[in-house]
Amino acid sequence: MNIGDKFPDLLGVDQNGKEIKLSDYPVKNFVIYFYPKDSTPGCTAEACNFQANLDVFNQMGYQVIGVSRDSEASHQKFAGKNGLTFPLVSDTEGKLCELAGVWQLKKMAGKEYWGIVRTTFVTDSTGTVTDKVEKVKTKTASEQLFELLDGRNDINPA
Repeated sequence: MNIGDKFPDLLGVDQNGKEIKLSDYPVKNFVIYFYPKDSTPGCTAEACNFQANLDVFNQMGYQVIGVSRDSEASHQKFAGKNGLTFPLVSDTEGKLCELAGVWQLKKMAGKEYWGIVRTTFVTDSTGTVTDKVEKVKTKTASEQLFELLDGRNDINPA
């Protein structure tokens, strides 16, 4: 998925079993972030950073949505443990990850395996990608986006 591409309306089911459709948020733009795995240090830092800045994103007109291949039950536990109130889409079959181009061959400790490459997409209200961040800073993911989005909205996150 690249700038100008469009996410499907139905992203999947969240940690509460609710279908997440972009059309259910008619006045919002979106921050759709893909992360490798619930409850790992980097993914927890990223999710908690988004949660800490959720009000600012909402004031700016953005709905934050996380996506990984973890199950609904795993997402529910992860959200509960960390106080996450935004949707975490469960993409267990990997269809959304493949569509977004984040399911890739990775290397670690000399071994190759398939996994999610941490990536954040910013979209307009129709789900059309306006920005793509591939080198995500997990501890400061929100601030990284605020810098990118600076000047596009009336709200100043500083």
